[in-house]
Amino acid sequence: MALKGSSASNATELNFIGKGTHIDGNIKTASSIRIDGSIKGTLICKNTVTIGENGAIEGDVEAINAIVGGRVQGRVIVSEKLVLEAKSSLTGELKAKKLIIDEGAVFEGTSSMGATSTEAHTVPSAKTEK
Repeated sequence: MALKGSSASNATELNFIGKGTHIDGNIKTASSIRIDGSIKGTLICKNTVTIGENGAIEGDVEAINAIVGGRVQGRVIVSEKLVLEAKSSLTGELKAKKLIIDEGAVFEGTSSMGATSTEAHTVPSAKTEK
């Protein structure tokens, strides 16, 4: 019997892109995914993305959580926690609620942390009146 919403089953499922596999195109998944190969395109994950030491993504990544051990070139948007491991490289833009950068990781680009898109609109702007 499947649970309504199937979030319990998605938490235990894992997609795997192995070393030596290259994908040109976009990937969407509700369950977690581990990348040890390479992707050129957009990856949208409704769970956790893990990019292994040999993994590489050229494109945008959206996820709840992400652990980067390999290389990413593009925009990374994580609604919860992003971890850049010691041998990782991220070039581009990152948005995350929480960010952990291990010693030895390389990050080049811009970052935005803490505020969600709805919170960003509620912050009053500083205006000077005449």
